[in-house]
Amino acid sequence: MTVTQDYQITWEKLPDDYKLPDDPVDNINQPALAAVLTESLELAGKLPPNALTPTNYGICATLNGKIVVKAPDWAYIPKISVNREEVTRSYTPQLQGDIPVIVMEFISDTEGTEYSIKPTYPPGKWFFYERILKVPNYIIFEPDSGSIEMYCLYKTEQYILREPDENQRYWISEMNLYLRVWQGTRDNRTGNWLRWWDEQGNLLLWGRELVEQERQRVERLAAQLRAAGIEPED
Repeated sequence: MTVTQDYQITWEKLPDDYKLPDDPVDNINQPALAAVLTESLELAGKLPPNALTPTNYGICATLNGKIVVKAPDWAYIPKISVNREEVTRSYTPQLQGDIPVIVMEFISDTEGTEYSIKPTYPPGKWFFYERILKVPNYIIFEPDSGSIEMYCLYKTEQYILREPDENQRYWISEMNLYLRVWQGTRDNRTGNWLRWWDEQGNLLLWGRELVEQERQRVERLAAQLRAAGIEPED
């Protein structure tokens, strides 16, 4: 149990009959933006088997006996301590595994609830992530403009806006990865995406990019063989 301000926080499993919010996503791009973040981690071997990357999925805490559920557009939880079947509807940190090390919200405007610091029940998203869950990294991303804000918890236990490095990347120490806005086309969408880079500055590729990379490698090898007078086999 944790006490913060006037809240008594407990970590309890969501009742089976609890009706989860069924709010639509803010815009059509959100599912794709979230999916590629997980895809590149998995393909690069940087998604442990017991990690969880929920998308628009309820993360719960009980405040003064009242259940609070917030559903970030994407989150990274390093380790769950229960079977995945137990977190099919929602996830309760501390009870079922780690606190998320990063949560992300993809927004269409700057007037949304992502900035809400309302402390009274039900608390705003900002307040919930910062004061209740104490998520170390909070990303607010506006896909249309490519604007990204990264807030980190410091000793004050309050979010402070971080500036990117000289390459416009943000270091996520808990994941040992950089995050940056990238422009390009995927799934018939040309625009801004969030992507990962490793410590050496290598972009974590999507599946189709890995396929294209392999195709180019095969073509180069075939060209080298032909230059040596060898006709490559099909």
